[in-house]
Amino acid sequence: MTDDSGTRRLLLLLHGMGATGDVWLPWAPLLEHRWPGRWLAPDLAGHGFSPPLPGYSFAGLAGQVAARLGPAAEGARPGERLVVLGHSLGGVVALALAAREAGLPVDAVVGLGIKAVWSPAELARARELSERPVTWFATRDEAARRYLKVAGLGGLFAPDHPAVDAGLRVEDGRWRLAMDPAAFAVGAPELPALLAATDVPVLLARGEHDPMVTDAQLAELGVPVVTLPGLGHNAHVEDPAAVLALLDPYL
Repeated sequence: MTDDSGTRRLLLLLHGMGATGDVWLPWAPLLEHRWPGRWLAPDLAGHGFSPPLPGYSFAGLAGQVAARLGPAAEGARPGERLVVLGHSLGGVVALALAAREAGLPVDAVVGLGIKAVWSPAELARARELSERPVTWFATRDEAARRYLKVAGLGGLFAPDHPAVDAGLRVEDGRWRLAMDPAAFAVGAPELPALLAATDVPVLLARGEHDPMVTDAQLAELGVPVVTLPGLGHNAHVEDPAAVLALLDPYL
């Protein structure tokens, strides 16, 4: 896709904690009609088919994505500008990619369902999850149901949905989640600092019924905020068209 100035834009879709890039598969028909250029939905480090990191930070996760966009990878092409839409964890990674010091050609960021406030108990729970050993399951169905719970996608995808496959691994007849549990230890984002570090337009959005973040918490960050009526934390799965409409300024 090109805008009136001839600039080509690449849409980068970043998934949330526990999910994979395949969570965006239902968007493909919409993107074919609404975003007639290129788009990428990579797996974040330690998720899906992306290798784990020795330690997890938002900068490290962003660096892994940036490496995939480099000239030696299959990502951005010369002259392309990036529009980044990230969900939850992916929204924070999107902000890190848009930092001035990152030097990437980012035109805009849309962050959906970013958890803005973390309690000590929530951070302790995340650290506990990060230290747990990998759980093995006797059947794919058991592992798929666990994957959907961890990714917050229960009730949105059936266990046999193709989008679930990338989140699972099978070894010697046993099943596990593809996710590296250590990724849970990434911590809480410093959103004011991330926003201060970028010069590109940022839009923050949440589903009306998202229990992880409130309108008031987002409003305190000083950037435009949109609330999507009737939707929850995984608004991009519940109503792809409503979330895609957030990108209308770049269509």
